[in-house]
Amino acid sequence: MDEKADKQQIKIAFPEALRGGAYANNMFVTHTREEFILDFMMVTPPAGSVTARVVISPGHMKRMVSALKDNLNKYEAKFGKLTEAVEPNKPQMGFHPSAE
Repeated sequence: MDEKADKQQIKIAFPEALRGGAYANNMFVTHTREEFILDFMMVTPPAGSVTARVVISPGHMKRMVSALKDNLNKYEAKFGKLTEAVEPNKPQMGFHPSAE
């Protein structure tokens, strides 16, 4: 049987509100046994806010990391080697109870 005949085409809707994307200059990753949680943030001290949250299964996370590596390699082959940005000083971030 032809492999292409077995593949079903899926049409993906792209909501208008998401077409502009979300800018992030920081990311926090946490996980449980069942999922990875990626919080993308826009941090401009003294404050910051989450611009997007992506929850993904461990198996899909592995595929996503592989796709990111592949695309980074393609980018560098086309535009030249990237150097990793120096990590800025890490201010304490998070939700903190008010001192009473």
